[in-house]
Amino acid sequence: MQGSIKLWLLAGACALCLPGLATADEAELDALIVTAPRLEDTLPQKVARYGSDLAVVSPEVLRDNAYIDVTQALQMQTPGLYIMPGNGPFSYVDLSLQGSRTGDVLWVVDGVRINNRLYTSTSPTDTLPASMIERIEVLKGGQGLLYGSQAAAGVINIVTRPYGDEGVDGGVTVGGHTNGGLHADGYARASVGAHRFVAWLSKDKADGYTTYDVFQPSTTARKRAYDVLSFGGKYGLQFNEDLSLNLYYQHTEAKVDNPGARLVNTKFNDRDEEIASVSLDWKPSEEAQVSVKGYYHDWDTVYTTINNVPGKPGQTVVVDDKTYWGFEDFGVSALARLNFHKGFEYQLGYDFQNFNGRDDVLLIAQRTEKVHAFVGQILTTDDLIRNARFSAGVRYNKTGGAESTVWNLSGRWEPSENLYVEAVGGTSFILPSAEQLFGVDPCCAIGNPNLGPEESLNFNGSVGGFALDRRLVWQVTGFARKIDNLITADYSQSAYPDGVYMNADRQVKVRGAEVQATFAVTPELTAQASFTYTRSRAAGSSQQFDRTPEYYAKGGLTYSPQDKPYGLSVSAAWTGDVYQTVSGFGRQNYGGFVIVDLSGHVYLDEKRSRRLTARLENAFDEEYATRVSSGLIDLSTQRFMFRSLGPPRTLHVSFTQSF
Repeated sequence: MQGSIKLWLLAGACALCLPGLATADEAELDALIVTAPRLEDTLPQKVARYGSDLAVVSPEVLRDNAYIDVTQALQMQTPGLYIMPGNGPFSYVDLSLQGSRTGDVLWVVDGVRINNRLYTSTSPTDTLPASMIERIEVLKGGQGLLYGSQAAAGVINIVTRPYGDEGVDGGVTVGGHTNGGLHADGYARASVGAHRFVAWLSKDKADGYTTYDVFQPSTTARKRAYDVLSFGGKYGLQFNEDLSLNLYYQHTEAKVDNPGARLVNTKFNDRDEEIASVSLDWKPSEEAQVSVKGYYHDWDTVYTTINNVPGKPGQTVVVDDKTYWGFEDFGVSALARLNFHKGFEYQLGYDFQNFNGRDDVLLIAQRTEKVHAFVGQILTTDDLIRNARFSAGVRYNKTGGAESTVWNLSGRWEPSENLYVEAVGGTSFILPSAEQLFGVDPCCAIGNPNLGPEESLNFNGSVGGFALDRRLVWQVTGFARKIDNLITADYSQSAYPDGVYMNADRQVKVRGAEVQATFAVTPELTAQASFTYTRSRAAGSSQQFDRTPEYYAKGGLTYSPQDKPYGLSVSAAWTGDVYQTVSGFGRQNYGGFVIVDLSGHVYLDEKRSRRLTARLENAFDEEYATRVSSGLIDLSTQRFMFRSLGPPRTLHVSFTQSF
């Protein structure tokens, strides 16, 4: 659970979440993060300095645990975040950040929004290999002011590999795992004068494991294979110390199986994804800094389903033959930071987004949605109050004929070098998905183009600090969220027997608390732990939301001697009761399990350029469910219940050669 709790920098002047207590290498990383000249690079840390809780999964944690994709790292390392992949790496996930729904969290890669706006519940996690990533930043609490739609509960910011220092460096990694998996990745970086380059390439392929605990005889595809290729790079040009240009591009190809517990012979998504951006950062004077960015995100998938015919071995029926679903999202953003006088800082921003998409599988009509937003924020500086910082801001959002305004207040007070108090409160919004606006499939609820956004009121407050000669770092957080204008399917109208999406006069209420701590047992041994309680319910209901645990906890030990060529760690994640309403079987509890990972690495030479890394995932071979569902028994009208299974005990081994 490294990356679990906020630490101040060496002088304690700035709070920044890091994995455990900072080593010398991590302290160097901190300095790079905080002093980066680009506004976009420092935005999460800036938000954290003014009261938001920020958790970071560091590069060391990602490499030391040989994670395959983003989800694995977040699942084991981030306190307050429940994230459960459906069937192992490169899966869709159920996600709850401090009691949220999956669609209440915004995902960004190097500042580019990657949420699937076709469906709010479809996560973008099936095309995010861990090898391309430098770090993962998780901002908790409503972040609608600066990040816009879908940041009602927080933001997950994925930062790709950075530029290097002068000269050339890089590395190559090869490995595999015992579920028939192979992995290879490489990267190279160069800095020559004003020019900086970084490029990366990764390949992940696996046969997978058996995905369900019960199958009908009609199913012949019982493992979930994946084949993911990703490559990309960045180019930076520093015209002078005050003006820089940055280009970013990433391409991913993924063929990911989507097996079922009945009928399925062949079922997969075949996907191409392009993410690109260009940004210009300018500091015209000591009083002003400006960043302008354009981005493009294209996500195209063809979906194939071939089913077996029950009772007729060898006969199949084609349900979907490379049927298209996808979207295109592009836009421009601008942010200016102004320091006209001592004591206060001002931020002004503008966002434009253009989204269009369609689905020929579940029939969403091709439509385009445009969003304009204006942001203003005022922040105090240390010149005004040495040991406290406060901010206040407003965002105006216009989408077609709908308008919304959100606000945010935050602050952090440090009464002593060993204690801090911080809080953030405000409103956020969640725009309707394309399914909710434009769905036309006769199987399901019809879309409603007149829908307004969901609106949330949120509060996060924390107390934390240091003890025992700063060997113990602790934090206690309380959070609350209320969502109004809820978008839901209405089945009461006779004109729409299969339902129509409406803004309902209903509320979602979330309450909870989070406790986390890091303790340096010795200079080499660090312990981390967190515990989260959530109460997530519709107003007036006594039941926790489906697929949202009420209690969950994470913990770990890391042994990392600086004078030895090896390191060891153990990570554990416990999930309490989790319920899901299953057709024909009522409400089922599939929680109550612990996942334990064991990891180790060793350098094979004095220069530490050759490294062997191993991770034993699910070391005790816990059989646990990630979801519960039901279907028709072959040649019957009766139903059977089945569980989606998490990965069994899996050994991951990799070798890295750095240069």
